[in-house]
Amino acid sequence: MIKNVIIFGLGAIGSIYATQISKNKNTNLKILADSQRIEKYKKKPIIFNGEEYIFDYITPSINFEADLIIIATKNNGLKDAIEEIEPFVTQNTIIISLLNGIKSEDEIIKKYGKEKVLYSYYIGHTSTRIKNCVTHDGIYKTVFGERDNTIYSDNVKRLKDFFEKTNISYEIPKDMDYSRWWKFLVNVGYNQASAVLNANYGDFQNSVKVNNIAIKLMEEAVQIAKAEGVKNTEKLIPEVLNVIKTMLPETRTSMLQDVDAKRETEVEIFAGYVSELGKKHKIKTPYNDIFLELIKAIDEKNKINSR
Repeated sequence: MIKNVIIFGLGAIGSIYATQISKNKNTNLKILADSQRIEKYKKKPIIFNGEEYIFDYITPSINFEADLIIIATKNNGLKDAIEEIEPFVTQNTIIISLLNGIKSEDEIIKKYGKEKVLYSYYIGHTSTRIKNCVTHDGIYKTVFGERDNTIYSDNVKRLKDFFEKTNISYEIPKDMDYSRWWKFLVNVGYNQASAVLNANYGDFQNSVKVNNIAIKLMEEAVQIAKAEGVKNTEKLIPEVLNVIKTMLPETRTSMLQDVDAKRETEVEIFAGYVSELGKKHKIKTPYNDIFLELIKAIDEKNKINSR
């Protein structure tokens, strides 16, 4: 049974889970952060859909045994998160990562072993964060499991029961590798194209030329997925396109929101990773190569202009 829960990262995604889990009175929820960030949260609490939330914050020095740890930072915070959760990890702890990309679980496994880590990702309508205010329409689900979910492991069963008790929508796909690469394609195609084109989902839905840029980026990632041994790769792009049609037209991707706010993007784990694996498999990735340079240039420009 999962009772003691830690969330590391209280941004646009982490706040969705924190606010929902906090509604369950049988769950002991803690938000892990450093003392400086905790003071910031206390002075300006998270306002989620217009409601202020006061959470129980802890630092790594506090004694607490976690049944579940949810890492919801940006990728540049993963290294610190892996180290700072260590005091709370027990023999029965489950760790899930809601970070973008498909590498974070492998990094966590290096430290804590595969028996404690479930593969997972968030999929749903994009949440919007402006300073301490987060807005989200509640349409999302958590996709999670072992690489092969033909038979549920004990950890999968425990997390499934917990999500049902806390009313968090979930999906447990039989082929987790295929599912993870599907989500990766969404990020590689639409996050990156939106950041360069300043395009919301309505632009992709209404313009063939705009949407084709995302498709070109995804086509290269599909070749990489196939080379990595992912099955049924021919279904990836059609399934992504079906989901993009359902997105709220005015919504901006998380990467475009980063550009808007002059925050550093996560392009290295998208185009950077596609380019890296392209070299490994001797597959040309010209679209991702140029988008890597373009978005890194945007990052540098924003950094200079925000000084």
